[in-house]
Amino acid sequence: MSEPAANPAATSFPTPTISLPLGLDVLRTYSGALVCLEILFGALVWILVASSNVPVPLLQGWVMFVSVTTFFLSSFYLTLLITGLADRINTDWNFLDVFYHFLALLFYFAAFLLEAATTAANGGAHINSLPNSTDSILCITHPRGNIFTVLSYRQYSINVAATVFAFVVTLCYGSSMVMGFKRWRK
Repeated sequence: MSEPAANPAATSFPTPTISLPLGLDVLRTYSGALVCLEILFGALVWILVASSNVPVPLLQGWVMFVSVTTFFLSSFYLTLLITGLADRINTDWNFLDVFYHFLALLFYFAAFLLEAATTAANGGAHINSLPNSTDSILCITHPRGNIFTVLSYRQYSINVAATVFAFVVTLCYGSSMVMGFKRWRK
């Protein structure tokens, strides 16, 4: 009596679809370099917003969530590529690359807009110390719009830097999405 033939579909898996090189060679590609920039500048956004003591938590809470989440997801993605574990996971990595970078682009664009709104809502307000006193005075020059924040000069400067870096990270995610889309379509 012979053994029943094994189902080939149950014993073999198709190879994962990935067009990026694995190992340290991924860092020599534009996509790998962009993921490194996403991690670096995303960490700067995270650090800058946190160091401003989050003066407007309703708006900047989303910025913190997006920057922290995408920092860890991009780090995990780059780790999978560098260690070569992406080759062992059966999935269409080219599609996942496009999908992830599209979502990150949308979230980071919203975070950039909220950070820019927080910074712009300062409305020319500044806090001056009175001479020969420990008291301060709030000077409001031109209030604009419905949202009004009072930021110290330090907080305002940090938020300007965070806005610039959030825009740079948004551009990096957009560029990664475009390059991933080109790889996926091939």
